[in-house]
Amino acid sequence: MFDFEKLEVYKKAKNFNKNVLAFLRGPITIDSVTKNQLRRASLSIALNIAEGTSRFSKADKRHFYVISRGSAFECVAVFDILKDEVVISSEEFRSFYEKGEEISRMLFKMIDNLKPD
Repeated sequence: MFDFEKLEVYKKAKNFNKNVLAFLRGPITIDSVTKNQLRRASLSIALNIAEGTSRFSKADKRHFYVISRGSAFECVAVFDILKDEVVISSEEFRSFYEKGEEISRMLFKMIDNLKPD
């Protein structure tokens, strides 16, 4: 088993990505650029967590967790814009927001624990 598979944040990131994919396959009208950006950002959360666990130094691990957290922020921002454009409901937005926020908090703790000595 790889180290990242044991992490709760990785499991939540995978689930978030699964929810984003289901959303993108649904009956919504989103331009291809936004769709692609959301797809890439949601995938990036899990992939950067995985890559971070493969690194040996605290600084390298931290770097990938910071990127992962940034991708979570990016996803929430896309959903916020889609809410403003009335592509999604406030309830749909809130669901993605809460999941993204939980992942962000978990990553922040990981990042904070890897402060330079």
